[in-house]
Amino acid sequence: MQIRTLGNGLEVSAIGFGAMGMSHGYGPGPSRAENIALLRAAVDRGVTLVDTAEVYGPFVNEELVGEALAPVRDQVVIATKFGFAFDADGGQVPGAVNSRPENIRAVAEASLRRLRTDTIDLFYQHRVDPDVPIEDVAGTVRELITAGKVRHFGMSEAAAATVRRAHAVQPVTAVQNEYSLWWRQPERELLGTLAELGIGLVPFSPLGRGFLTGAITTDTAFAEGDMRNGLPRFGAEARAANQELVDLIGTVAEGLGATRAQVALAWLLAQRPWIVPIPGTRKLERLEENLGAADLALSETDLAAIERAATQVEVVGDRYPAAQERLTGR
Repeated sequence: MQIRTLGNGLEVSAIGFGAMGMSHGYGPGPSRAENIALLRAAVDRGVTLVDTAEVYGPFVNEELVGEALAPVRDQVVIATKFGFAFDADGGQVPGAVNSRPENIRAVAEASLRRLRTDTIDLFYQHRVDPDVPIEDVAGTVRELITAGKVRHFGMSEAAAATVRRAHAVQPVTAVQNEYSLWWRQPERELLGTLAELGIGLVPFSPLGRGFLTGAITTDTAFAEGDMRNGLPRFGAEARAANQELVDLIGTVAEGLGATRAQVALAWLLAQRPWIVPIPGTRKLERLEENLGAADLALSETDLAAIERAATQVEVVGDRYPAAQERLTGR
């Protein structure tokens, strides 16, 4: 597996692993034992970046990652996140965020316990809290870094100007943002800012929550509890309209002897040398397919063909409901 560098010296595999879907967002899945086996298989195949968050579950995803990676802890970079709000019973408060310094410190301690580790390698602010100056957030994480409880600071779905302000207080190693062939908003401003400041980009949902693989059609029925049931972009009409993009990617993939997923991931890798996508999966065959993208070298001709294909299609449907989208880009 190729190695890439995020920000100020965090070396990770060119393709990471997003663990969220193992216990959050996509309905019932494999057993805990199966998920643990898959995470360890990912490490065996060269993955060194595994991403989780306290909100996934909530909490159980961190516990899963901690148990799975404990025997190979020295081989992996573990990323987790703080910033959503929870009630007294541990339930997530819909639409609420909390990046007060005392909460950041408390989350760090709880995450360290669940992850069975002494240090969080990459600690992201999951969503910007408009009620807490970003300088205070960055300063609190800087204190955790000084104390040895955190190695690197990250931000998720933050506006470029906010990233710049945070970076002035504590260098930001990576920004996690949705970025793929069907969500290209980071190209407008964020990528330029990250390039200027020397910050890495970690795209989540690099396969469009499965849509870009070609496995989802207008007839696909999502399980109860699958977040895609509530996403406008996954409505039946939107899926029908967006199928054209999947078909065009498929044409390029066929010419390369690759899969749609591999083309979509290889396209991301080709955009910048400091981009590290984190596709998630519950299946070993999909893991191996995704990792194969690191060996798919796209030529300038290939990239031009993909760009022509992508620009032919206007993607239909918002990626989030309005209330959820308002939490991003702040």
